[in-house]
Amino acid sequence: MTIPSKSLTAGQDYPQSWSQFCGWFHDEISCVNYLLKMRWPEEFTCPKCEAKGDPYQLSRKRLMCRSCRYQCTVTVGTIFEKTRIPLRDWFAAAWYITNQKNGVSALGLKSALGLGSYQTAWSMLHKLRRAMVNPLRDKLGGVVEVDETFLGGPETGKRSSVQYTAKKVTVIIAVEVLAPKGFGRIRLRRISRASKENALSFIQEEVEKGTIIQTDGSPIYHALPDLGYIREKIVHLGAKDPAHITMPGVHRVASLLKRWLLGTFQGSVNSEHLDYYLDEFSFRFNRRASKSRGLLFYRLLEQSVITAPITYQGIKISKHNI
Repeated sequence: MTIPSKSLTAGQDYPQSWSQFCGWFHDEISCVNYLLKMRWPEEFTCPKCEAKGDPYQLSRKRLMCRSCRYQCTVTVGTIFEKTRIPLRDWFAAAWYITNQKNGVSALGLKSALGLGSYQTAWSMLHKLRRAMVNPLRDKLGGVVEVDETFLGGPETGKRSSVQYTAKKVTVIIAVEVLAPKGFGRIRLRRISRASKENALSFIQEEVEKGTIIQTDGSPIYHALPDLGYIREKIVHLGAKDPAHITMPGVHRVASLLKRWLLGTFQGSVNSEHLDYYLDEFSFRFNRRASKSRGLLFYRLLEQSVITAPITYQGIKISKHNI
């Protein structure tokens, strides 16, 4: 059923099925109106004169302030800025991505949406992955396991065609450990090497002070108490129980991550763009208990409008989180 998009409330109203999605976002104007409600929940506020009220909607998704006649677009400052792809296709891509349990490849998105080129699908996917990390998200807390793992590179007995990165890269993992069992949220970051500077920088940015942090016996974590954390050192060398028993969280996440990269993307992940895949894996893992695919779709759109724009060339050369 078609519903006037101006009657929808972003954050409260989101489609529950594909047929409902098609009814809500049936044309470009309906998508623009939904983004308007998302960016300005109360009412549109002119970026120039700060006057409030419904703007005039002009061609090419432009909005004009009724007071000062200033023109802007609802997509300025978002990942959709200056896009030539219809917003309805962006919405459909966000819906498709969040409704696939194990993620999608650029080839799969191109086929599903009938896009003109692989490059377009690849660019859209990476922009949406970039939006999967909310810069304002809460830090981890409680009890957190932290360790490093290695991805990619040559492995004995494995064909090079199934390697998801050409060279071995280091990824540091933080996992909330819940009581009496289970895991909470995770954080992942690609680092140049397992050093004191990289590990402590990651922890300070992603974990609340006062948190109990469980690590192995590596000296790179010795300074944690000086930074306001409580360190629980678990020495694996010579221990009765193996590492995956004493620190199950990071080993479970590392195993799932490697399986996901190989199973979903068939070894086509470039090490230079691994950060975007880590963002997607974290987004999916942290929302694994969500029962509403529609809400996940909304969360991805919500983060898309607060994520700074980036060009295709910018994605190709981007090497964040190092």
